[in-house]
Amino acid sequence: MNIIGSVSPVKLSGTIQRRYRWHPNPDKTCSFHKCSGSNRLESFKNSEFMGCQMKAPIWLLNGRKPRHGASPIQVFCKDFPRPELENTVNFLEAAQLSSSFRNGSRPRKPLKVVIAGAGLAGLSTAKYLADAGHKPIVLEARDVLGGKIAAWKDNDGDWYETGLHIFFGAYPNMQNLFGELGINDRLQWKEHSMIFAVPNKPGEFSRFDFPETLPAPFNGIFAILRNSEMLTWPEKVRFAIGLLPAMLGGQAYVEAQDGLTVTEWMRRQGVPDRVTDEVFIAMSKALNFINPDELSMQCILIALNRFLQEKHGSKMAFLDGNPPERLCKPIVDHIESLGGEVQLNSRTQKIELNPDGTVKHFLLSSGNIISGDVYVIATPVDILKLLLPQEWKDIPYFKKLEKLVGVPVINVHIWFDRKLKNTYDHLLFSRSPLLSVYADMSVTCKEYYDPDRSMLELVFAPAEQWISCSDQEIVDATMQELAKLFPDEIAADQSKAKILKYHVVKTPRSVYKTVPDCEPCRPLQRSPVKGFYLAGDYTKQKYLASMEGAVLSGKLCAQAITQDYDVLVAQAAQREVQVSVNMSAS
Repeated sequence: MNIIGSVSPVKLSGTIQRRYRWHPNPDKTCSFHKCSGSNRLESFKNSEFMGCQMKAPIWLLNGRKPRHGASPIQVFCKDFPRPELENTVNFLEAAQLSSSFRNGSRPRKPLKVVIAGAGLAGLSTAKYLADAGHKPIVLEARDVLGGKIAAWKDNDGDWYETGLHIFFGAYPNMQNLFGELGINDRLQWKEHSMIFAVPNKPGEFSRFDFPETLPAPFNGIFAILRNSEMLTWPEKVRFAIGLLPAMLGGQAYVEAQDGLTVTEWMRRQGVPDRVTDEVFIAMSKALNFINPDELSMQCILIALNRFLQEKHGSKMAFLDGNPPERLCKPIVDHIESLGGEVQLNSRTQKIELNPDGTVKHFLLSSGNIISGDVYVIATPVDILKLLLPQEWKDIPYFKKLEKLVGVPVINVHIWFDRKLKNTYDHLLFSRSPLLSVYADMSVTCKEYYDPDRSMLELVFAPAEQWISCSDQEIVDATMQELAKLFPDEIAADQSKAKILKYHVVKTPRSVYKTVPDCEPCRPLQRSPVKGFYLAGDYTKQKYLASMEGAVLSGKLCAQAITQDYDVLVAQAAQREVQVSVNMSAS
């Protein structure tokens, strides 16, 4: 049998976990769940709780051992089907924007657009400009695609990444992009759940399970009400009452909360501090790598809005392999198939200006000069601020960028000498003071699958106090936290599971830090300098600091350029005339 997944055991405590072994005949696959009120395990065809059902008593649930010689149960499953996203308002809106580039009138003269940065924002900008008939040239400083989703292969052939990246159902522009590239099958969708570690019960987890049979927002409300381990009923009621203004006030109310931290907002609404401690510390760290006493409440409300308004909004998928090859490379192939270019090892060192203050060309660290009709900076905001010409720094559009600062984050990868059992085929919220989220990538990701050894990928956040520490110090601290999450399998001194190797990836300035009063500082993609544009998740778009925000910012940047086409063509013609005049004069 061709194995490209993993097998799921039944946990002795009675909790049934799913990991996956991909079977060559999907029609023969099944999934299991515990029958309420009985020690029976139900099997449902194709993981969708439909079709032929088979029931069998499971000895592991009642402690009785099988007769001598009986074979243990083998569970063969596949990833969950892709959810129906195409009928949501946000998906349709994103699809319409994508089609406007492909179906719009072809330019009389394609614009040559020079883009600094081959992260998702830069590649998205280039992709949609190429769709519109223009000629993008993407300049990437490093030798790897992806920016904040970059990854590298070590000498053993194992990949390690900049971050632990999750693709939500509420990412309409990202989901459209996968479809446009024909790579929807590269997303491995997981069951619709959010799973939190329980700090006062080491090794145990608490789940929010979203029923497939209910529409939004009732599936989310049901998931919250059903969970009795993290919040009490009085706390749930107080939190619900506190959320009422956000539910009734809509987007205007959400945007008005930008001036408050999560902690301040919760207390102002009369929500008990324990709600913040139990749920929103983990959520804040997952969204922006900082704690709720720093994070703007607007960020939380936007996420809750997306998750509660769309049935599959909070459903998660993992990419089936490393991001540069499995996501970025198809975008590059698409760009190049339409006449665009993507150049690695091409670091932009300086933005040279014309006498009128517009961009003359980009000067690379190699000494090469790259000229075009239009220029885009699609780097993180901190790099943009380093590149800004002195002549621009007092322009209000650029001056307000001073408040936008990237947040440090650390991504830790640890390969163990054995297969860890106390985990899930899913993203897990650690609720640790040092760690944000983590996953056993040897289970969740096909390319990283290993039947014998686990590889944990963990986001170490907040990281400001740790970014200057050695890799060994960070791994030692991580192991102390893992000993609480895996008390029977991991010890800080490695007396249990042994570390085979590790990689630590530090990003001193990652996504912009979404602290209060940042929203007015986020720039539109069109700058006041004619022919100069910005793309990046820090620019103005409704998905804040995220992969979805980066992709949408690129689309909005491309849209601004296509809308300005006539002005940009006229500007390019004037430059050509001026060059001719200067050459004649010399």
